[in-house]
Amino acid sequence: MSETDLEREGDIAADFLEELLDIADLDGDIDIDVDGDRAAVEIIGGNLSHLVGRDGEVLDALQELTRLAVYRETGVRSRLMLDVDGHRAARKAELVKIAAEAIERVQAEGESVALDAMSPFERKVIHDAVADAGLRSESDGAGAGRHVVVLPAE
Repeated sequence: MSETDLEREGDIAADFLEELLDIADLDGDIDIDVDGDRAAVEIIGGNLSHLVGRDGEVLDALQELTRLAVYRETGVRSRLMLDVDGHRAARKAELVKIAAEAIERVQAEGESVALDAMSPFERKVIHDAVADAGLRSESDGAGAGRHVVVLPAE
């Protein structure tokens, strides 16, 4: 997708989210960006913790609804990433630390390390960190129990 296409996705998502915030009578500003190969939209300001929910469950649902709104307008499946008040950014920083600890254990012990179950977003962060360290990782399990296993280098 071109940067122009991704910017259009961000604009469509922003319009959808602004309407949603108005309907719910919530205050928040919307920031649109392009992060690599996907549109990135963040809702900031106000008291928006209920838009994140427990363990980001509401945020994940809101992201899927936003992706559907983009799909409805473009006919193309969106990989848009939605964040609310930096929740995903903070979680990403936590996950990088978790990955670093697992990498350290694998390198020290030479044994695989299985992590707790994670969302697709969380698993991708771990996989990227592990690859950057020169090790291998794979997802294992199904549904809500899907998790990452960090493997020693071959």
